[in-house]
Amino acid sequence: MLLLPLAHAEIITQEISYQVHGTTLNGYLAHSADVSGKSPAVLVVHEWWGHNEYARRRAEMLAELGYVALALDMYGDGKVADHPDDAKKFMQEAMSNQEVLHDRFHAAVKLVKQQDNVDANNIAAIGYCFGGGVVLNMARAGADLKGVVSFHGSLSTKTPAKQGEVTAKVVVFHGEADAFIPAEQVQAFEEEMKAAKADYELIVYEGVEHSFTNPAADQFAELYSMPLSYDEEADKNSWELMQKYLQEMFSQE
Repeated sequence: MLLLPLAHAEIITQEISYQVHGTTLNGYLAHSADVSGKSPAVLVVHEWWGHNEYARRRAEMLAELGYVALALDMYGDGKVADHPDDAKKFMQEAMSNQEVLHDRFHAAVKLVKQQDNVDANNIAAIGYCFGGGVVLNMARAGADLKGVVSFHGSLSTKTPAKQGEVTAKVVVFHGEADAFIPAEQVQAFEEEMKAAKADYELIVYEGVEHSFTNPAADQFAELYSMPLSYDEEADKNSWELMQKYLQEMFSQE
């Protein structure tokens, strides 16, 4: 299915809550009023800051492309951090129980598949920073997705992919100057994907730092002396390439 950006599309959004192990998760669903019938769906997994306006805006941008998009909540109760200390705490709490983390992600997949306007056979996921690591780990675990796309996400894992288990197309956009993801981690990721015989693409932007897709990165860098930097060119290029990859993923039978 080939989807093109919808000029001046009316985007319909909806707050949507769901429960996992007694924790309320707050999602944000977006789709275009100009699209009829069933469309592929894309999940958006937030940065370590939590389910904030940035994640929601990306969901709206996906809806503008004609997809149904769900910005999901991996922290629960709509927790959002304004300080890196809180963000680190929330992220570590979420990562401490991989079973719960997986259940939260799969609950969001189930939720989006239940939407009347979603083609349940065509689901993909994208993620930023923490979220990039999440979607990669879902692919490693053999999640039933057409593909995953990571933007400046963590590439390390304690459970490397095994041969034949990665069924989703894997796309990674990485900044070469990302202080959080050293070159050794990138090399190990490539070796892992090759050993697993995964269908993957790694796109590296030379001289680009962590969080390069988020315009707020420069503000966070100044406030908290963090090695972050927005890069408009890498942001636009990665988003354009993501569209191409999504179209390829959803065109495969």
